[in-house]
Amino acid sequence: MPELPDIDVYIEALEKRVLGRRLVDIRLRSPFLLRTVEPSLDDCLGKTVARLRRVGKRIAFELDGGPVLVLHLMIAGRLHWKTGHVSLANKTSLAAFVFDSGSLVLTEAGSKKRASLHVLRSADEIWRVDPGGLEPLACTPEEFFTRLRAENHTLKRSLTDPRLFAGIGNAYSDEILHHARLSPVTLTSRLSEEDARRLHESVVTMLTQWRDLLRRQTGDEFPENVTAFRPEMAVHGRFGKPCPVCGTAVQRIRYAENETNYCPRCQTGGKVLADRSLSRLLKDDWPKSIEELEERFGGAAKGD
Repeated sequence: MPELPDIDVYIEALEKRVLGRRLVDIRLRSPFLLRTVEPSLDDCLGKTVARLRRVGKRIAFELDGGPVLVLHLMIAGRLHWKTGHVSLANKTSLAAFVFDSGSLVLTEAGSKKRASLHVLRSADEIWRVDPGGLEPLACTPEEFFTRLRAENHTLKRSLTDPRLFAGIGNAYSDEILHHARLSPVTLTSRLSEEDARRLHESVVTMLTQWRDLLRRQTGDEFPENVTAFRPEMAVHGRFGKPCPVCGTAVQRIRYAENETNYCPRCQTGGKVLADRSLSRLLKDDWPKSIEELEERFGGAAKGD
């Protein structure tokens, strides 16, 4: 799922192409994309884009005179900029937003179509689609600590809860926790002041560094390679590969459609966290430490 750095870079690219430009047409291939009835899409046509903004992981197009289009890309939604004729014949294509400067095409891979489009009457109704998460790059350390401890959850769950923090998802939370050298399953109620301070610093550092990297990689082009798995990442999507800090094999916890990646030496004091599916299968044979893991699985556990 595109997260804060990805969405910010999308918005910056869109500002160069559609800000102040007129919305000519909206073509939907999938009627299930649109989640609102009023205002209608026709109410948006002929209006110019007055502002673009990020709302959590959503992109809001504020049109002159009122209507606001809000796109949520979910896990597999991606945006593409086209200057010529646009066809929605491909089954992954969901919609085309045609401006007098070019067309923005929304695609979504996979069979589960989860991306959504909301049309609001004005910017005053943004709250309807805003989960209310704190903006992690715009808050003070004290505000961050207060929000972090608002509910007692694991650090991974708290960082990725859109009601608590805006724009952080599965990928960058892994990178943040690795940078902070904190276990993803540590409960927020047990976090020390020093650990909380370090976590906040890592949130700011990682999100800023990744946004800057994506900006440099994109340049003046439109971002076409938005992915949650990048070779520069330390742990996310790198199960079995060596941690860039200590060389220990990156481990994972799998649940539902997500997984958490972490370094057992840097983050959990050498403890291998129980993977729900494998630990149930292996039971007492599940390795509890790096040493047991390396003894049982050899080089693959060492990141070789």
